[in-house]
Amino acid sequence: MVLGKVKNFFVSYDCLNDSNVPVFASGDVVSGRVIVEVTGEIRVKSMNIHAKGLAKVRWTESRNAGSNTAYTQNFTEEVEYLNHKDVLIGRDRDDDNCDDGFTIIHSGRHEFPFSLELPQMPLATSFEGKHGSVQYWVKAELHRPWLLPMKAKKEFTVFEHIDINTPLLLSPQAGTKDKTLCCWFCTSGPISLSAKIERKGYTPGESIQIFAEIENCSSRVVVPKAAIYQTQTFFAKGKVKEIKQLVANLRGDPLPSGKTETWDSKKLKIPPISPSILDCSIIRVEYSLMVYVDIPRAVNLTLNLPLVIGTIPLHSFGSRTSSVSSQCSMAMSWLGLPERPEAPPNYSEVITDEQRHNLEFPTARDEIEGPLYAYIHEFRYQPPPLYSEIDPHPEEDCAPMDRRPDTCPSR
Repeated sequence: MVLGKVKNFFVSYDCLNDSNVPVFASGDVVSGRVIVEVTGEIRVKSMNIHAKGLAKVRWTESRNAGSNTAYTQNFTEEVEYLNHKDVLIGRDRDDDNCDDGFTIIHSGRHEFPFSLELPQMPLATSFEGKHGSVQYWVKAELHRPWLLPMKAKKEFTVFEHIDINTPLLLSPQAGTKDKTLCCWFCTSGPISLSAKIERKGYTPGESIQIFAEIENCSSRVVVPKAAIYQTQTFFAKGKVKEIKQLVANLRGDPLPSGKTETWDSKKLKIPPISPSILDCSIIRVEYSLMVYVDIPRAVNLTLNLPLVIGTIPLHSFGSRTSSVSSQCSMAMSWLGLPERPEAPPNYSEVITDEQRHNLEFPTARDEIEGPLYAYIHEFRYQPPPLYSEIDPHPEEDCAPMDRRPDTCPSR
C-alpha cells in the first residue's frame, strides 16, 4: 500500500454570531471540527484535541548584586481557566477500517466534530498586554506510525460579560479640584476645575458627555483637556507591574487669565478597546477619564473619574434622559394595564329602579329617629358623586398655616 499524504490539517469553529468570529462566554458550548484533507490513504494511531484557557504574566528585571555582578530575575504567574481533553480517533475506536490497531483515513476531506462546555465560573476576558495575556485555544494532534505528530492550534475569544445597566455603573461620577500657583514670593489666583459625567459604565463606540467648568484666576494662559486612559496591572510573586496607555483625548480652547470656560456635554468617543478585566487575580485592566488643566511651567491640575468598559450596552429604558412617564407607560404595557385608570361606571348602570324601591327600611326605625335618621333618609338612595380626576372643591377656604412672611418656603 502506498502511503498517502496529509494535505491540510486545521481546526474550525461553529461560530455563534453573524460576524463569523468565534466569541464565547462562560457556560457556552464551544463546538467545531478538526478537518483533515489527505491524498491517498493514511494510517492513524490517534487524533485528539486539547482545549486550554490560561492567564499568564511574565516580565524580567535586572538587579545589581555588587560593583561587578548583575543578574536578571524572572517574574511569572499563571491561572488556568480551562483544561479539557478529548479523543477523536483512537485504538479503542470501533471502526471497520481498522488494520492492525490503526485507523485508515481514505483520500479526500474528512471532518471530525468536537464539543466542550466552558466552565460556569467567571472567566477572564481574552486579552493581550505588554507583560501578560489571557488566551483560549483548541489544539488538535494527529499521531501516525513512524512519523512526528501533526499539530494544529486555533484560538477563540472569551468575553466575561459586564452589564452596565446596574445601579453602580449607572451612577454619575463627579469631582472638584483647585490649585494656586506660586512663583518665588509671588502668589497668583487659583485655578479651579469641576467635572461630571452621567455614569460610570460605557461600551466601545459610545461617546462620554463631559460637563465641566474651568475657572482661571491665575496670570497664565491654560488649556483644558480630557483623555481616556487604560491601566494594565500585572501581579507575580508579590510584585506589581503597571502600564498606562492613552486611549482617546480631546483639547479645549486656550483659557486666558480671568476667564471661565464651560463644557456643556462635550463628547469624547470611546474607540474599539478591550472590556475591563476586574476578576482575574494576576491581570487587571481598568479605565479612567482624566479631565485636566494643562498649566505651562507647572504641574497640571488633574481630576480622575473611574470608568468601566462593559460588553452589554445601555438599555433605552435605563437611560437617565428618558422620562419617568415613558418608563411607567412601558411598565404598564408589560403588565397589560391601561396607561390611565378608567372612570368607575355610572350609578344607574349598576342598580335599577326596581332594586332601589325594593330596599327596606330598618325595622328598628324608632331607635334612630331624630336628626341622624333624617340625614340617612335623605341620602340613602342618592347616587354617589360623579367621578372626576380634578377636585371640584379644592381646599381654598382652609385656614392657611401660620408662617412668618420672611421664611423661605423650601425650609
